[in-house]
Amino acid sequence: MKFFIDTANLAQIREAHDLGILDGVTTNPSLMAKEGIKGEAAIMQHYKDICEIVGSGDVSAEVFSTDFKSIIEEGQKLAAIDSNIVVKVPMIKDGIKAIKWFTDNGIRTNCTLVFSAGQAILAAKAGAKYVSPFIGRIDDSNWDGVELIAQIAQIYSVQGFKTEILAASIRSALHIVKCAEVGADVCTCPLDSILGLLKHPLTDIGLAKFLEDAKKM
Repeated sequence: MKFFIDTANLAQIREAHDLGILDGVTTNPSLMAKEGIKGEAAIMQHYKDICEIVGSGDVSAEVFSTDFKSIIEEGQKLAAIDSNIVVKVPMIKDGIKAIKWFTDNGIRTNCTLVFSAGQAILAAKAGAKYVSPFIGRIDDSNWDGVELIAQIAQIYSVQGFKTEILAASIRSALHIVKCAEVGADVCTCPLDSILGLLKHPLTDIGLAKFLEDAKKM
């Protein structure tokens, strides 16, 4: 399973990269706004900076538009930034049409805001490189987000779809483990969730014991 970090914060991206486990980055308009990135020129430069840090990994850059023509125009600009860019398109009717157009024209896409298996089927049929089910938000609505990942993985396996399942809206290290268990190809999450995988009380106890014993040597 690949690890993407879901942020527009360059310092966090560098930290994840330096940890040696970073495979890519996902962003969205909300994350850009959180970092104070405004205006087309600033956004484009920020994506260039992210691609430089990530290296060969994929970087999902989300369109702001919701109509077919504008999604295509904006997506082409984003794809031209760097070969690593994957155009992130919302799960709407014009979004599916745009994903098919991008697929036919050699531009990779990430279909975002997916909340059902039916939506995931449409994204795969249109040729999306990635499909992004938002499992944390599904959990918030009293449904099981990880169960959706498992359902999509089963359907894709049966039907032979090549679209990768990118588990999004990850809220914890446990989410990451559960998504790995049921077949997610990628998880994208905040740095804190990734670092949470490091933690276990028995590790802390064991290390403290080793260090204590080392002082006696």
